[in-house]
Amino acid sequence: MTVPGCPLCEKAGGRVVLQTPKWRLIHAQEAGFPAFYRLVWQEHVREFSQLARADRIVVVDVLAAVEQAMLQSLHPAKVNLASLGNAVPHLHWHVIARFDWDSHFPGAVWAALQREADAARVQQVAAALPGLEEAFKTALLA
Repeated sequence: MTVPGCPLCEKAGGRVVLQTPKWRLIHAQEAGFPAFYRLVWQEHVREFSQLARADRIVVVDVLAAVEQAMLQSLHPAKVNLASLGNAVPHLHWHVIARFDWDSHFPGAVWAALQREADAARVQQVAAALPGLEEAFKTALLA
């Protein structure tokens, strides 16, 4: 089911990295956070508990695979997983590789700025994304 006016029903929400009939993984392209991805449930659902048990297991397995690939490929200080949905009530998760040098660390990416972004390090992570995305494909399409 799609809902007219829902930005995640009407558009991809970013650059699509992988897509299945149930979910899509997109690169969110958030400035200063090169390894910011979103896992979007294809069907318009508001809450995780509204998914069938089998679908909840699919989501958890995909999130774990994405997190593991980020940890192995990028070696971040932390991987943030968030499912908010206050602004866009279409079930989706933010999956963000965080680094102790990023502009908002240790706060959330939505928190107050802690320091200026280190452009060279941001570019270094951005350059590693093709390899990371291949790791996503290997883990999720195997």
